[in-house]
Amino acid sequence: MPGGPVLVVDDDTVSRHVLIQALANADLPHVAVGSGTEALEQIERVQPSIVLLDLVMPPPDGYQILRILRARAETRDLPVVVLTALEADEEIARVFEAGADDFVRKPFKPVELVARIRGQLRIRGFVEALAKKEQDGRLVLELTQALASNLDFRGILFTVVQRIADVARVDRVSIVLVREAGDVGYVVAASDDETLRDLPIDLSKYPEIKQVLTSREALVIPDVATHPLLEIVRHEGIKSAFSSLAILPILYEGRPMGVLFLRARHAFTFGDRELALCRTVSSAMAIALRNARVMQTLKDQTQQVTVARFEAERRLRTLQRYADFFESAADGIVVIDAEGHLLFSNPRARTITGYTESDLAGRRVGDLFANEHATLAHELRVGFSRGRYPQNVDVQVQRKTGEVAILSMNFNSVLREEGVVLCTFRDVTAERAVEHELLKTKDFLQRIIDASVDAIVSADLNGRILLANPAAERVYGIPVAELLGRDVRLRYPDGVAYDVMRLIRAGGGRVEGLRTELLDVNGERVPVSLSAALLYEGEDPVGSVGIFTDLREKVRMEQRLAQAQEQILAQERQAIVAELAGAAAHELNQPLTSVMGYAELLKRRLQPETGAYSAAEVIFNEAERMAEIVRKIGRITKYETKSYVGRARILDLDRSAPSSSPHPEEPLAPKTEDKPSPVPTSVVSGRGE
Repeated sequence: MPGGPVLVVDDDTVSRHVLIQALANADLPHVAVGSGTEALEQIERVQPSIVLLDLVMPPPDGYQILRILRARAETRDLPVVVLTALEADEEIARVFEAGADDFVRKPFKPVELVARIRGQLRIRGFVEALAKKEQDGRLVLELTQALASNLDFRGILFTVVQRIADVARVDRVSIVLVREAGDVGYVVAASDDETLRDLPIDLSKYPEIKQVLTSREALVIPDVATHPLLEIVRHEGIKSAFSSLAILPILYEGRPMGVLFLRARHAFTFGDRELALCRTVSSAMAIALRNARVMQTLKDQTQQVTVARFEAERRLRTLQRYADFFESAADGIVVIDAEGHLLFSNPRARTITGYTESDLAGRRVGDLFANEHATLAHELRVGFSRGRYPQNVDVQVQRKTGEVAILSMNFNSVLREEGVVLCTFRDVTAERAVEHELLKTKDFLQRIIDASVDAIVSADLNGRILLANPAAERVYGIPVAELLGRDVRLRYPDGVAYDVMRLIRAGGGRVEGLRTELLDVNGERVPVSLSAALLYEGEDPVGSVGIFTDLREKVRMEQRLAQAQEQILAQERQAIVAELAGAAAHELNQPLTSVMGYAELLKRRLQPETGAYSAAEVIFNEAERMAEIVRKIGRITKYETKSYVGRARILDLDRSAPSSSPHPEEPLAPKTEDKPSPVPTSVVSGRGE
């Protein structure tokens, strides 16, 4: 069935089953759905040839579906047969007013249902065939009139091959003319190259053209890679960029003047309609070419009116009924043809561009584009030919004053068979300037965040991390790309995230200088100082942001400082011990000196053999041993010393003690690295010498 299957729309399962059975028995392909929503989806998907629509359904019901189908351009002519159990004439009239093409009452006879379906399909086929014939007739009349004129014949030939390429839906159509008894042909026009003129070709490399010229019959080659006629070409290693060919002779009074050459890059089936149209055009072209030869050459034409101008004026007349709407539109609107010529502009378009209506009439839209977008016009025309119509395209346009403005353009096809494109636009120069400044500000703020030595992390109210800077990567030991999207609560020890949020809410939405801990990639605790706040949209919190200062180095410094303090305390204790030892040595100095002096004196006065002499000698020896101990203590403590007898020196406790102060008339005795024994080398005699 042309156009697709029959679409059955009925919410009743039994009724739907009966309809499907009737269609299956009649060998009619079909698709069945149980609701209006499914029906709209299937219409876009399967493109049915006809719709069987039940009226009474849950919303959207049959009436709503009908209104939607008739409001859409692509389904406006889709046949719809309504299924209804309603008997009232008012309801039947309402059905037709809503857009139904026919109706069948429930319960229905399968024969009647199938007959009505086939009848609607025949009507649709007739309408489409008539439309195609009408379209082909208009095209043939147009091209025949163009070929019969003497105006810019080169341009007319290019227009002819372009229109044939559009109608036949092929990639290239060219006209190849030959001289009598010659092996060289001349390509005088090609649909994909407007500049091509009289390109010579060696006909020995085109056996398909030679066969058509010889047989004077059309030749269709569905597959270039397998057709036997092209075996010689393939044997010579010449590869063709096209897969399917159709060559039609251009005959005048039975003599070949050339060929009309149609080529498609992909496998293509040339239909009877396309071939018949091409035969008619080639016949008209033969007469036109004969007339052109009578005028000696195609280059000697004097009139410069082109078919494109004729097409533009005709299309402008077609679009005239939309003029009132365009005139009152708030956006700029221009209508352009497939070649980019401006056919119409509304007042708003002229205000935005600064040009008058006469300035814009007939100009190419690409002429208005600034140098930065000079190639965009060609790209747009190529896209139009392929059915692509861009939306929200920013284009720099040069106003009449020379000022450059940024326009946001939207392109849409209207009257697609006429090749007309509607372009709406508005001036967004100020908006783009603001967006540019906002983007610069965003980039600047991002650089500030990235340069921060403190970690910055933002999350939504579900705890999902939305932003993190490189400093956060250093704190956590996790790359920023892996942090994004994770749950921020997993980066806290158990319960800490809840406590932090509680403190933030208790602090009116912020907290500062909070000493807490995070978990790094290895699960180890990281001491940080946290300042955090809630983010609001209006009065509602939508997320949070935290700034973390890594305290690991500070903690290590505090630990080193504590160790240093402990060492100082230990040294102070040792100093106190040394001070006590020095003081003891100082206090023992004079008593020992006296004991040793008197012991020496006793030894001199006593007889060596007596017991008293021995006792004095023991006293002297023990005192001397004690004096040696005092000397060692003095070396350890290095306390100040002073002169005693002769060159002997003893410890000066008064000068060495930190709390004592020197006598104003007496300078401090110098320190000595090696303190002498406090015992004098000689003692005073009993005679006082």
